[in-house]
Amino acid sequence: MKQLLLINDITANKISYYHVLLLMASLPFDMFYSHIIMISFTLHTLIHLDKTRLRSLRSFKLLVLPSVLFITILATIYTINPKAAFTEWTLRIPLLLFPVVFSLNGLDLKKYRENLLMGFSLVCALTVFYLFMVVLVTIRFYHMPLRAIFSEGFTNHNFAGPINIHATFFSFQLVIAFVYFLSILIKGGASRLIKVVCIISCLILVSGMIQLSSKSILIILFVAVNVVLPLYLLNGRQRRGYILTGLLITVTGTAGILSISTFRDRYVTLLKEDISSDKTIPRNSDSRFERWRVAAARIKEKPLLGYGSGSEVSLLKDDFYNAKMYSSFLKGLNSHNQYISFMLKSGIWGLTIYLLTLIYGFKIAFKRKDVMFISFMLIIAVVSLSENILDVDKGVMFYSFFFSFFLFSVPDHETSIKEQQKPDEYLVPLATNALAVTS
Repeated sequence: MKQLLLINDITANKISYYHVLLLMASLPFDMFYSHIIMISFTLHTLIHLDKTRLRSLRSFKLLVLPSVLFITILATIYTINPKAAFTEWTLRIPLLLFPVVFSLNGLDLKKYRENLLMGFSLVCALTVFYLFMVVLVTIRFYHMPLRAIFSEGFTNHNFAGPINIHATFFSFQLVIAFVYFLSILIKGGASRLIKVVCIISCLILVSGMIQLSSKSILIILFVAVNVVLPLYLLNGRQRRGYILTGLLITVTGTAGILSISTFRDRYVTLLKEDISSDKTIPRNSDSRFERWRVAAARIKEKPLLGYGSGSEVSLLKDDFYNAKMYSSFLKGLNSHNQYISFMLKSGIWGLTIYLLTLIYGFKIAFKRKDVMFISFMLIIAVVSLSENILDVDKGVMFYSFFFSFFLFSVPDHETSIKEQQKPDEYLVPLATNALAVTS
């Protein structure tokens, strides 16, 4: 779609726009690409820096996101593992870099927000389509029956394997894309072409999320689709009709998914095992509940300050061995809970700051009635219960980029109402090479 590539702006802003678009498009793939684009975008911003924009660095928004990095730096003072602590520093640099660069860069993110989200969402849909093509080619090559597509060998991490990304981390990117496409359809007024693209993309994305089989994503998807979207985009009878239809589709879809043994084992059997403390249940790995219990025992010894940045894996490895959790010991697993991770490494004060960061994000998102921002915050809050998002590069990049992006591109409430009435209005002026004014 050429309207995503042709914008009418000064040269510096055009280059910034393409940097952000490429950065969003690179998120599902190897971290090498996103890091190279991030460095290039930072250098471009510094080269074209307008000194008057330095005053924007006084904004409180610039302290919110980097607060997690500041926790890491301060907790390094008393860490028991300095080497791992400094590794965390480098991993979390984007938490400071993205808000600063977005603040100093001359690109108006509000103006191009819809374009950028459309580009990211299309890339997500095309990536899922590519993964399905890989599955089908593999099935054909080995002369397997078509129903093998739902077997364990082609679901969860095995499905995301060709692009080398964790299934859950890829899933929450797909949620952002799906909510965006669905919001366009709900708002109405889009051209026929846009509607067709959105419908096809939604079907592909839902299929991808089912294939990835991330349990935590189901909760987020249900709330975002059946609560957030109708609450903020519809009124009256339309809202009630949408909710009833959504619930019907959800129940029917859930029944269909659970009728397939692979998904039934994944969503029901494995979920029971993951939250169970019963060690008599046969399983291939230790449950999350058991890892949380071991981590909680450690936290009780130093609840105020914790053990310092970078200490989690080395501490838990010994504890896992003593608790005869040999699978977790051999794999060197963390607690798989971001809240517990902060308590373990930085104590109550670190967890409090992280919670305040999330509260601030939710406050801005609800105040502006921004369904995309709300959906993003739901992803972070819920997935933090089952994953250490900020201890993995893909998690840090997703968190730091989209948190900064939504903070700096949140439209005014009045603008949001206008966009709901004409959701694809931005496509027309850009296609005719005129400036799109949405803020």
